[in-house]
Amino acid sequence: MKKLLFVINTLGQAGAETALLNLLRQIDPKRYRISLYVLMGQGEMVGEVPEYVRLLNNSFCDRPVLSAEGRRLMARRVLGAALRRGTVIKLLPYLLGNFFSMAAKRRIQTDKLLWRLLSDGGQRFREEYDLAVAYLEGGSAYYVADHVKAARKAAFLHIDYELAGYTRALDRDCYLQFDHIFAVSEEAGSAFGKIYPECRERCSYFPNLLDVEDIRRKAALPGGFDDGFQGIRILTVGRLVTQKAFDVAMEAMSLLKQRGEKVRWYVLGEGDQRGFLEEKRRRLGLEEDFLMPGAVKNPYPCFAQADIYVHATRFEGKSIAIQEAQILGKALLVSDCSGNRDQVRQGEDGLFCEVTPESICEGIQILIHDPELRERLGRKAAERSFGGGAGLEGLLELAD
Repeated sequence: MKKLLFVINTLGQAGAETALLNLLRQIDPKRYRISLYVLMGQGEMVGEVPEYVRLLNNSFCDRPVLSAEGRRLMARRVLGAALRRGTVIKLLPYLLGNFFSMAAKRRIQTDKLLWRLLSDGGQRFREEYDLAVAYLEGGSAYYVADHVKAARKAAFLHIDYELAGYTRALDRDCYLQFDHIFAVSEEAGSAFGKIYPECRERCSYFPNLLDVEDIRRKAALPGGFDDGFQGIRILTVGRLVTQKAFDVAMEAMSLLKQRGEKVRWYVLGEGDQRGFLEEKRRRLGLEEDFLMPGAVKNPYPCFAQADIYVHATRFEGKSIAIQEAQILGKALLVSDCSGNRDQVRQGEDGLFCEVTPESICEGIQILIHDPELRERLGRKAAERSFGGGAGLEGLLELAD
C-alpha cells in the first residue's frame, strides 16, 4: 500500500482547506495509506477529515483560526515553534534579511516570515512516504521541502505567487526540490513560471475538486438570512483580509445607498481586518447595510438566497467561493484580476469590474436593474463543469 502525506498550514474554514478535504475524500483508502499534518495544529474543519486519514499532530485545537481565541492560540504556537530546537536563533539572518527587503518595498507581511518559523519548529517524523504533498504555499511548502522524507514530492499553488508577496529569497528556492507543482488555475501557474522558469516543465493544472451534489444538498437545508430584508441581497464569502478588498466594497455600498438602491451586503468570513473594517463601516454609516456576521458553518443557504454574488478581490488564485456561487446558479460580479479571469467569462456567466468603488457600484446596478440578465448569467454559471479527475490521476501517478 502506497503511503501519502499531505501537509497544510491550517484547517480553518477557507477555500484551500475545503478543496483539500474534497481531494482526500476521492482517494481510495484501500490503495493508499493517507496521513495529514497541519502545521499550525489548528482549525475548525478538523471534524470533516475523513476517518481513514491519520492526523499526525501531537495536539490539535478545533477553534476557528481567525477568531480572537484562535489568534491567541496561534501566537502561542508560533512562540513555541520559535523556541523549539533554537529555531529563532538559527533563522535570525533569514528573518532580518527578508524583513528589511519587505520594508524596502513598503510591504511588510509578518505571516510570510512566521511560516518559516513554524516549518523549522514543527514536528518531525521518521517515516518515509511514497509521496509528500505540500497543499499550500509558505509553511507547508517549506516543511515538505526541508523536513519530510519522501520518494516524490509535490506542491500546490493557490494564488498569484508574486502578487501574494512571495519571493525566491523568502522561499529559499524550495520549489526546486519538488518533482511536480500543481496550480489550481492556469494564470497562477503562468505567474509562478515567471519567477521559477526552471520549474515550468514540472507544472500542470489541477482545478479545485468540489462535491457539486453535496453543495446543492446543503443549500436546501434550513438556514440562510434571517433578517427579513426585502430588497436585493448581495453576498460575498471570504476572509477579512487586505486581498479581498472589503474596504473598497464598503465604499461601493455607500455609493449604492447614495444612488437610492435598496440593497444589503452580507460578508461571511473572519480575519485580521475586522477591527479596521468595523471602524470604516461606522464612519460610512453602514452598520445596517454592510453586515459581517463572521464565518458560517453552512453558508450554502445564503448562496442560494442571495440575488447577486460579488467577488471583487485585488488578486486571486482560484476562488472556491466563486465556484460555489456558480454551482448554485448565482449572477456574478468579479474583479478583472488573475485567477478570476480563469473562472468567469465576461457577459456569458458573469460580469467583470475594476477594484474601485465606482466600477463595483456600476456593475451591481447593472445586475439590480436587469433581472433577466441575472437569471441568464446564473443559469450559464450553473452549467459549467467542475471536474478535476485528470489532475487527481496525475497526482496519484507520482506515488505509483
